[in-house]
Amino acid sequence: MGTINVLAPNSGSSSLRFGLYRVGAAQTETLLAKAIATSDPGDAITRAGNLFSESGMPAPNVIGHRIVHGGPGLRQHVLIDDAMLRQLDAAAAFAPLHTPAALAVIRFAQEHFPGLPQVACFDTTFHAQLPDVARVLPIARDLQAAGIQRYGFHGLSLESIVRQLGSGLPDRVVVAHLGNGASITAIKGGKSIDTSMGLTPTGGEIMGTRSGDLDPGVLIYLMREKNFDATMLEALVDHRSGLLGISGVASDMQRLHEAAPSNPDARLAIEMFCYSVRKQIAAMTAVLGGLDLLVFTGGVGENDAQVRATICGGLSWLGIGLDETRNRSAVDPISDASSHCLVRVLASQEDEEIARHTWDLVS
Repeated sequence: MGTINVLAPNSGSSSLRFGLYRVGAAQTETLLAKAIATSDPGDAITRAGNLFSESGMPAPNVIGHRIVHGGPGLRQHVLIDDAMLRQLDAAAAFAPLHTPAALAVIRFAQEHFPGLPQVACFDTTFHAQLPDVARVLPIARDLQAAGIQRYGFHGLSLESIVRQLGSGLPDRVVVAHLGNGASITAIKGGKSIDTSMGLTPTGGEIMGTRSGDLDPGVLIYLMREKNFDATMLEALVDHRSGLLGISGVASDMQRLHEAAPSNPDARLAIEMFCYSVRKQIAAMTAVLGGLDLLVFTGGVGENDAQVRATICGGLSWLGIGLDETRNRSAVDPISDASSHCLVRVLASQEDEEIARHTWDLVS
């Protein structure tokens, strides 16, 4: 097959980002990239379709979707059909923040672009071959058999980093994907061998509104002593925790920086975030037996020089040193000449990765 035009919608809680890509065996060309501010997936898909007509862009031949979690039964990118959608519906409990919105986008895309093939690309695929020592959770074996395990996320972002590094990919890499959701992943020989998120995208380090790793005794205490039910616990760990919970101000790092000079809770939230990320980087370095390259990506990782400097400032024992000027302007690499480990800032290219996987499947 020659080139095809791939529409790659990527749904969030208050917007839909999408790209239109011309993809072939040897190239991926961005024709259009845009974010539409709306929480209505039907409206977003309709406006995206209208935008193609108004801008003179070619219509898509196929649509590729980012799916955060497909549960234990969906671990490889796949063409979407009715049976697959039923599986995805059943797996929605694994990622309630993300999967219902993605399903709504798929169904509205089926209505607006009838007859076009659609592809599901899973964030968990990159981690599908985690070694047992990282994948298995320390719980009863009957629950392990029910699919309760470490899945890992941000896989499409991580794949894009590995692809960008190409032949320059070193053996031992830690990728810090830092945004409203955040994860740290150990990559050896181009393969994920451990990652901070677990069964769901709530685990790991502190995030915008998500708690990250939390003593399970806290949840038991809240159930027993404060009469929390599952809905209340989910609201707490996914929506009322993390940077927002610590600061009481915001989940957005930029707003916290603005508030920090006069607000000690905002300062603490930033400090705890950087501390949490630093601990995960150190843990992944131990998993790898050393570190050749540290990559920052995601909205915070790519754009917040102060956060990068604070994280790396506590990793000097690893031989990490940043060039202050290069870090401030995000000129790659940001490590200084004496650093024993290269430190880079690379853009997450999830949507381009979706387009490539979509071409692979339909071609």
